[in-house]
Amino acid sequence: MTEESYQIIGGDRPGPWLIACDHASNRVPAEVGGGSLGLSDADMSRHIAYDIGAAAVSRHLGAHLNAPVIMSNFSRLVIDPNRGEDDPTLLMKLYDGTIIPQNRNVDAAERQRRLKAYYRPYHDAYAELAARNPDTIIVAVHSFTPRLNGRAPRPWQIGILSASDRRFADPLLDRLRAEPDLTVGDNQPYIGHLPGDAVDRHALKHGRQNALIELRHDLIHDDAGQRAWAARLAPILDAVRRDLQL
Repeated sequence: MTEESYQIIGGDRPGPWLIACDHASNRVPAEVGGGSLGLSDADMSRHIAYDIGAAAVSRHLGAHLNAPVIMSNFSRLVIDPNRGEDDPTLLMKLYDGTIIPQNRNVDAAERQRRLKAYYRPYHDAYAELAARNPDTIIVAVHSFTPRLNGRAPRPWQIGILSASDRRFADPLLDRLRAEPDLTVGDNQPYIGHLPGDAVDRHALKHGRQNALIELRHDLIHDDAGQRAWAARLAPILDAVRRDLQL
């Protein structure tokens, strides 16, 4: 099923998992600046607009785990579904040194329109999927840049982000660290929690087991990498589920 603000794949899959990709797309709806934020195609292909490779990894991971997948269908620069409604970075005017022209003069009415048209329908659909199963395990898939602002290369292939609820994150980290070829980040390359973010909203506030997975996007920029990482992660995630008797 496809909507303007989200896409659901395998909505009738029965497993306990829900795979979510908040930053799946760099699409700008026609109602926003005629389909443009005033950025070049090159800028819209960068990490500032979406999480490179994360959508395909999510699709393949859902297939491996027989799990539904929900993905946003709008760029995070339109409005960021992984922020709370009161977060000052919900609608970015400057991102990683790049001015977002179409966002510079956004007023309260346009902010509310984007919330109503894109952000809230995505979260309503997310909430409905998460509530189908009393024991839903949410796996949020994101990607990160190999380096930031000319700094040293980031050494991690994968990071697991978590807040105070580490029931699933800690055994997942243990499993990943047992892989001899991986450098694994614990709340790296980012701190794992923002109040009101998607995991907070759909997992933490409901006591649901969860993991937020960050993959370095040079490893998942093509089909081979996307398929390989999904195939690698699925049995690891399922092993953690079995260990926890979920």
